[in-house]
Amino acid sequence: MTISLNKPLSPNLQILNNYLEKVNESGWYTNFGPLHALLTKRLEEYLGVQNLLLVSNGTLAIQVACKTLNINSAITTPFSFVATTSSLLWQGIDTAFSDIDPLSYNLCPIALDSAFCQDSSYDGIVATHVYGNPCDIDSIANIANKHNKKVVYDAAHAFSVKVNGESLLNYGDASTLSFHATKIFHTVEGGAIVFKNKADFDKAKQLINFGMREDGSLGEPGINAKLNEYQCAVGLALLDNIDAVINHRSTLFTTYRNELKGIVEFPRWHEEASLNGAYMPIYIPDMEMQESLIIALKSNNIQSRRYFTPSLDLAYNQQKSFGCGNSQRLACGAICLPLHNFMSINDVLKVTGVIKHILKGKF
Repeated sequence: MTISLNKPLSPNLQILNNYLEKVNESGWYTNFGPLHALLTKRLEEYLGVQNLLLVSNGTLAIQVACKTLNINSAITTPFSFVATTSSLLWQGIDTAFSDIDPLSYNLCPIALDSAFCQDSSYDGIVATHVYGNPCDIDSIANIANKHNKKVVYDAAHAFSVKVNGESLLNYGDASTLSFHATKIFHTVEGGAIVFKNKADFDKAKQLINFGMREDGSLGEPGINAKLNEYQCAVGLALLDNIDAVINHRSTLFTTYRNELKGIVEFPRWHEEASLNGAYMPIYIPDMEMQESLIIALKSNNIQSRRYFTPSLDLAYNQQKSFGCGNSQRLACGAICLPLHNFMSINDVLKVTGVIKHILKGKF
C-alpha cells in the first residue's frame, strides 16, 4: 500500500448533509449567508483572532490583502509556494526578492533590512511562515516600523499556530490563510484574511463583493472573492474534529524529527511556537544522496516531493533580487516527506527506516 504524501480530510457526510439541507431550505447559497457568518464566528473563536474575512481561495487572500493595504510594490521571500509570488505579479505589484535565513528557511530580517536600506521605495513586506514555522515576527515588525512598511504574512501553512500562546495570525497588518483541500483545515477551495485593523476588514469586505457598499452603491472597483455556503458547510463539518487532527499530525511530525535526528537536516523551528504538523521537511545537501533517497522511497511505495523548488528568484528572474543564495541552495535540497491525518506511527517508522538505511553514516 502506498504511503501518500498528502491525503485531504473528508467531512462526515451526515454532518455535512445537515448543513447542506439548511442551505437548500434557506435558498441562500452565497453572498455572506448564514453558514458564512457561523464559520467566521467559529474560526475567530477557535483561532483567537478578530476581523477574519473568508474568501474563495488563498491566492485571492494575498491579492485582496495587498489591495486593501495599498501595497503596490513589495519585497518577498523566494522560498515559498509559487502562489506567494505569482499572486503579486498577477496583480501588477512590483516585486523583489530578499534572501532567507539558512536555519529557519523564512525571510531573513538582516537581509530584509539591508534590502530596504538599498532601496526604500517598496511599500510592503510579504513573508511566508514556511512549513508552518513562524517567521521572526518581532524583528520583521521592527524593520517595518523602521522603514514605515506594511506587512502581509502568507500563513497558508500556519493554521492554528501560536507563539507564546498568541495566535500567529495576529501579527502583521494582515495574515492570509489557504483552505485548499490539501491543507490541515479546508473548505475544498477557500481561504481567509485576518486584519489587524477593523477599518481594513471593512474595506476588504467591500472589495471582495465587487466593491459594493452595504447600501448597494458602488465604491472602489472590486472583485468577486466570496466564499459560498456549500464550501462553508465543508469547513463547519471539519472544524469539530480539528483539534484531534492537529494533535495527531503534530505527533507524527515529532516522531519524524526524533527518528531522523542526526540523519538529515531540518529547518530550525521557532522555540516559542506551537506545532500543527502541516509538513515534514528535511534537507539533504548532496544531490546524489537525494536521488538515491527519492528512488528508494518510491520503490517502497512512499511518496515524496521537492518542496520548494526552484527558488522563486530564479523562476522569475526578471524581478529584482537583493541576493538569494541561501534560498537557491536550500531549494535544491529540501524534500517533504508524507504527513497527513490518515498516517500512523508505523507509517512514519517505515518511512524513517528507509531513510536510515540509505543515509545513515553518510553525513
